[in-house]
Amino acid sequence: MSTEGGTKAIVAALAANLGIAVTKFVAWLLTNSSSMLAEAIHSVADSGNQLLLLIGGKQAKRKATPEHPFGYGRERYIYAFIVSIVLFSVGGLFALYEGYHKIRHPEPIHGWKWVPILVLVIAIGLESYSFMTAIRESNHTRGKTTWVNFVRRAKAPELPVVLLEDAGALIGLVLALFGVALTLITGDGVWDGIGTGAIGVLLVAIAVVLAIETKSLLIGEGASPEDVKKIETAILAGDGIERIIHMKTLHLGPEELLVAVKIAVPRAERADDLASHIDETEQRIREAVPIARVIYIEPDIFSERRAAAVAEGAPATA
Repeated sequence: MSTEGGTKAIVAALAANLGIAVTKFVAWLLTNSSSMLAEAIHSVADSGNQLLLLIGGKQAKRKATPEHPFGYGRERYIYAFIVSIVLFSVGGLFALYEGYHKIRHPEPIHGWKWVPILVLVIAIGLESYSFMTAIRESNHTRGKTTWVNFVRRAKAPELPVVLLEDAGALIGLVLALFGVALTLITGDGVWDGIGTGAIGVLLVAIAVVLAIETKSLLIGEGASPEDVKKIETAILAGDGIERIIHMKTLHLGPEELLVAVKIAVPRAERADDLASHIDETEQRIREAVPIARVIYIEPDIFSERRAAAVAEGAPATA
């Protein structure tokens, strides 16, 4: 995923949510509908989340320092994790509380009855535009991967976050429309509370999914199986390398990969030839997987005993 594509989706979502939040607050003030209040707070939370993603993207571009020699690429993961917390607390828990309160103390919508319906229809249109933008940008890099796997395996958090937020927003708007419409039809404010509570459950579920996936990125994920295969092929494509003894990869950020590999070389290899072969191997790896920017290659003489020890999790020492 390109950073540019993620930024475009974030900006589209931010613009849509700011406009939607204002109209929802106006509708809530006019009708006192809890569904409209929950949706307004949801839009505010989403707007804040998109600002957090933009800040994280900017912070991640800082150059490496002696204190942080591998750079700040993981800033994007940290801010994405904060987004899940905001969505859970500000969006989900507030909606659950408001829904519970409205069910306990239901109030019908007395005036401006057409306002919430109109606002929700407009919001669905704006949110659909944001959602389609996120889908279009995601398709540039998703390829044939299913949407579930794209959200689970994407190393760049922005598009999966926006996709889940927008999908949740659209479903939430439908739930709000359901609650408001039944309240207007029956005159019973309980339906408004039920719609609000359903929105809360939805937002909490999305926040949990985001937290789990972002936590995995924060802990540290390796390269995708496709990239691992490309790296292995690139390593073995040159002269002077007998085999890969073991290899580890780690994403330092969405678009920066660390590759650490121990290779077996011939016993009679000259030092200058060995250095040349390692340089060529690094070049092949970068050509095969451009995000492999930090590469460590350790030459060694292959030993069945040490290879077995590594396979069992023991240190790869003599």
